[in-house]
Amino acid sequence: MRLAVIFLYFASSCQTVLFVKGGAGVGRAPASVFGELGQNVTLPCHDLAANVTPALTQWFKDGTNLIKRNHSSELKPVPGHLTILDNGSLVIVGLMTIDDGLYECQCSSKDISKVHNHTGVILQIVSSPDDVTLDISPAQKLPNGTLYVPNGTTVHFKCTTPSVSYPSQTLSWILEWANSSRSTLVSGNGTLVQFEDLNISPTYQGEHMCLVENTLSKKQMGKTLQLLVYYPPERNPQCSWREQNDSSIITFICSWLGGYPAPTLQWEDLASGGGAVFNSTDDTVEVTLNRSLLSDGQELRCQGKHVVMSDGEEKFCHLTLKTPYPEGEPLVTVVEGSNVTLTCTEKQSVPPAKTIWQRTVAHLDVKPSAKYVISDLGPTFSLTIVNITKEDEGTYFCRSENPVAARELEIYLTVKSSVSYTGGIVGMFLSILILGVGICIGMAAYSNRHRICLGYRFGFMTEERNDVLNLVDSEDEEIFQDAVPQLPVLSNGHSTTLVEIHRIPSSDHEDQENTQGSQENRDAIIVAE
Repeated sequence: MRLAVIFLYFASSCQTVLFVKGGAGVGRAPASVFGELGQNVTLPCHDLAANVTPALTQWFKDGTNLIKRNHSSELKPVPGHLTILDNGSLVIVGLMTIDDGLYECQCSSKDISKVHNHTGVILQIVSSPDDVTLDISPAQKLPNGTLYVPNGTTVHFKCTTPSVSYPSQTLSWILEWANSSRSTLVSGNGTLVQFEDLNISPTYQGEHMCLVENTLSKKQMGKTLQLLVYYPPERNPQCSWREQNDSSIITFICSWLGGYPAPTLQWEDLASGGGAVFNSTDDTVEVTLNRSLLSDGQELRCQGKHVVMSDGEEKFCHLTLKTPYPEGEPLVTVVEGSNVTLTCTEKQSVPPAKTIWQRTVAHLDVKPSAKYVISDLGPTFSLTIVNITKEDEGTYFCRSENPVAARELEIYLTVKSSVSYTGGIVGMFLSILILGVGICIGMAAYSNRHRICLGYRFGFMTEERNDVLNLVDSEDEEIFQDAVPQLPVLSNGHSTTLVEIHRIPSSDHEDQENTQGSQENRDAIIVAE
């Protein structure tokens, strides 16, 4: 039954040819037909006219008569390995390697004088493998079947086929990139090709194909695997911010670029116990907060994770918020008609504050003009007031504001007239002069204090009183020894006599008494040992 079906199939379509190569016809080279080993093939007899029914058809292989059929017979041929159809085509069922060769047909019509010779067909028997195994290891598989490996790891590539093509085959490992360009990484004959990379890189990312090709028929068979090479960004995440029109609102930005695939980023508020503010599976995440959610010293952290990072490994950046703190001189005095520059410095706020100048208790904004010159040099902000008048006196404010808070430096400007200023300068000069003279006199008196105090007193005593110092010889020592009290004996064995000075006051009759008994009126000093 099966052979009958095959026979009817070829009878209805005798033009079926497998792997035809070349052309057929008179004056042409024989056509090449490839037949798969074990399959069926039909070799047409092209030179017979379409409206002519052959009376006799013969097929020759390599010059030897292989089979013939008399079409005038009413008996239908029994399908077998070789069968000639009504149109003269030759059907070969279950191709074998011995069927390889040059086939020629010869047809003759009822008019035996007309014989048609077919140019010939070269039948080549081939076979191709029916299966290919592709392996990339070690690799992780995604739900869609795509494989991925971490960058820098060792990866082994292997391609095998369980059968061998006839007459021969080549096995190739081909990589096709996203831009459709291709490269053969390795190839060879046989049933196995393999190679290993000790430091896999992103250049291996793409579609990997193991391709088996019959060297004769060029028939190919292959399988593919999509391979991704994962790698985290080299640097840590970068934290930044973007200002809004409303100074109390700000957008915090966390970017972690340069990795594949995109990492997972998460903003955390450490002040609230590390709760997540916002997270995203992208290389950039933004979160917008208003002043009610911000405070001085608050720490915001952006944590980044990647699929190829180990458990517990993390990369992050953080911001510590700080309120503005403008600094400067709170009191400034200036002379009327001159210029003055008010300055304040603000360098600690995070994010950076916007600083403006205001005046009067109504906090009126100071606009740049010929009267007011405003400059911004880094953290120092200056306001220059030109040609000061009395009306410029008052309070000025250096106001710094960031999304966390707003702070002000209050500066009071005093304007004095030029006359009072001149009198003040003269008075200050005189005060300094008097103070300097006093200091000089005091220093001179202090340096000559012994002359001033002692010299005057002894001079006066010399004039008013007469002190006599008498030294008594040792012969008279016994006369006074009983009258002068003795001090205790010292350790050296000698005794020391107390010295007394007796002073006789002067009188109005000093001149008369001096002539009579000057020796009695003098002080006596007795020293004995």
